Amino acid sequence: MDLFGSKPQPNAERIALIKEMVAQRLGLPPDAVVMVSELQCSEPGCPPLETVIAILDGPGRRRQVKLHKSTAEITASDVEGLVFAS
Repeated sequence: MDLFGSKPQPNAERIALIKEMVAQRLGLPPDAVVMVSELQCSEPGCPPLETVIAILDGPGRRRQVKLHKSTAEITASDVEGLVFAS
């Protein structure tokens, strides 16, 4: 029984793999920061889970994208098709 309503946490190994795939796809330098967050949404019309991928790869340079999937569902094809907004 879950008394605190906690949700299962995303798999840390899966998140590390997504970060690596993003860094390779974009040819990011080693000092670039790739952040992957899985978020729950309870607003109408919003998918139950979405993954936000953000990249910090220079002073004042931040790019991000949202995928309407959990981290467990993201594939290499998804990463290949990403278009990051500045």
